[in-house]
Amino acid sequence: MFKANGYAAQQANVPLEPFAIERRDLFPNDILIDILYCGVCHSDLHTARNEWHSTIYPCVPGHEIVGRIAKVGNAVENFKVGQLAAVGCLVDSCRKCEECKNHLEQYCDKFVMTYNSIDPHSKKVTHGGYSTQIVVDEKFVLNIPKEFAEKDLPGVAPLLCAGITTYSPLKHWKITKGSRVGVVGLGGLGHMAIKLAHAMGANVTLFTSSPGKSVDAKRLGADEVVISKNTEEMQKHANSLDFILNTVAASHNLDPFVALLKRDGVMCLVGAPEHSHPSPNVKNLIFKRRTIAGSLIGGLKETQEMLDFCAKHHITSDVEIIPIQKINEAYERMLKSDVKYRFVIDIASLK
Repeated sequence: MFKANGYAAQQANVPLEPFAIERRDLFPNDILIDILYCGVCHSDLHTARNEWHSTIYPCVPGHEIVGRIAKVGNAVENFKVGQLAAVGCLVDSCRKCEECKNHLEQYCDKFVMTYNSIDPHSKKVTHGGYSTQIVVDEKFVLNIPKEFAEKDLPGVAPLLCAGITTYSPLKHWKITKGSRVGVVGLGGLGHMAIKLAHAMGANVTLFTSSPGKSVDAKRLGADEVVISKNTEEMQKHANSLDFILNTVAASHNLDPFVALLKRDGVMCLVGAPEHSHPSPNVKNLIFKRRTIAGSLIGGLKETQEMLDFCAKHHITSDVEIIPIQKINEAYERMLKSDVKYRFVIDIASLK
């Protein structure tokens, strides 16, 4: 074991504070990464404050990690010291089940999260990227494409969660040139959904309750912006969309959005609210054979594919870089949607 510096939540109702993390010594297939940047996901806040009632304290959040390899185990084959690398939401899985064999590790019943899980090696709680260093099995380490420059790295970090969470459903439901896609909500996930769907050639409509977001949405790649509180505007788009990616992480009525789908259209939910959505109107589904679905991040193969796609299309997240000492302030600002569109911690502030 060795020590790394980090920031942790010690309880649900207290600010995050400095914390000394015990990292495991390297096994033959392990990689030690010096973390450069770590994105701040809304899931970090949910977990730190135990809003999903599953937090193990002390909790070191962070699963949007970009860094440089400092050391490799003697069996590591695909990475070298000095290379840039990334870590997302998962750091292990059973590797034997059908999901793992099909590169869908995120659906493995025994997947290990980057933080707030039990490390199968040390039997201790995993701690995330609000930290100077992390040790990860090479199978769960991702390559940062050479097309990304050093200056891009802060914007690359959120791709490890916000990017793959939106890329995976767009790819799964075969969004391509000419697809009519709706995106609900313009935040960390929503702004990535617009960029990715636009790059795939889709016609993209943003649905937002905030009139002031129209200019930004079109800058990001939206073809149209609809104010979801305006019933008349919503009705004009009835039966018009092939696919909706709903990124909102707060409980809300799904029916107005289901009504926008064509026959056989799909609305995929990727936001995880603290309280359940109201039950949808079943007739809305039956009469057009519509589907409400869900999607969880992505497997390692698909996450690498997403990084390569983003590098090819020059896509990064819009970020605001902060020192770790401002993480508690950032959480409060996140609750007010006061960020465009992702906070990223400069881990140099921890050293």
